[in-house]
Amino acid sequence: MKELQDLYSDVSDKMVKTIELVKHEFTRIRTGRASPGLVEELKVESYGTALPLKQLASIACPDPRLIVIRPWDANLISEIEKAIMKSGIGLTPTKDGVVIKLPVPILTEERRREIVKVIHKIVEDSKIALRNVRRDGIARLESIDGISEDDKFKGKEKLQKITDEWIEKLSTILINKEKEIMEE
Repeated sequence: MKELQDLYSDVSDKMVKTIELVKHEFTRIRTGRASPGLVEELKVESYGTALPLKQLASIACPDPRLIVIRPWDANLISEIEKAIMKSGIGLTPTKDGVVIKLPVPILTEERRREIVKVIHKIVEDSKIALRNVRRDGIARLESIDGISEDDKFKGKEKLQKITDEWIEKLSTILINKEKEIMEE
């Protein structure tokens, strides 16, 4: 039945988006390793509007403990520095001519544990979002006209199986990120 296939496809698509959002959130979490994701989305006042840093500069990580920001307009260096200081990411910018350098310090054991708690919260919230997608899928399944009770039951089982697969993938992502944070 085409409606069921569309339903499964829609549910899977929404779950993929949830997983992608988690991956994106994880790039913004400071792990003690330099990553452009830490600063790419910072809003910088530029020409009367707030723009993401990635639209105003090139961002590179020449080594694991350093982020180098090279603004396309040298006049924006002080605004970029202000944005970094206000962001609360815990990095202190230093000017070096026409570039800004952000040394990334090694994390303490206590800070690592705090970060692990944060990623667990993100994953827990995402699991709830996956379950909500499943719940909406079941409601949609119930509203399909002309579907037998057996097909509804099988549909619910299929939606649960899809949800379980995505929760498992989410758990794997969590384990890998936790290991990355604790090993550094």
